Amino acid sequence: MRLDKFLKVSRIIKRRSVANDACDNSRVELNNRPAKAGAQVKVNDIVTLHFGDSTFKFKILSVQETVKKQDSSLMYEVINED
Repeated sequence: MRLDKFLKVSRIIKRRSVANDACDNSRVELNNRPAKAGAQVKVNDIVTLHFGDSTFKFKILSVQETVKKQDSSLMYEVINED
């Protein structure tokens, strides 16, 4: 699955266009490397989001095309939130 779509489906970022912009502006890292929106994600990948002064780091636990709102938080595990 594409990184931007994962961010939207997991409801970490509300809109896919916003996820695209974050990737284009080098605010997203995949396994400690700058990531593009089209990067393929898989289970156990580590994603880091940088927004302003805050950092949100999480591990991907599952990759699903569609998921219910209440189950979206089961797709990832928060590692660090500053």
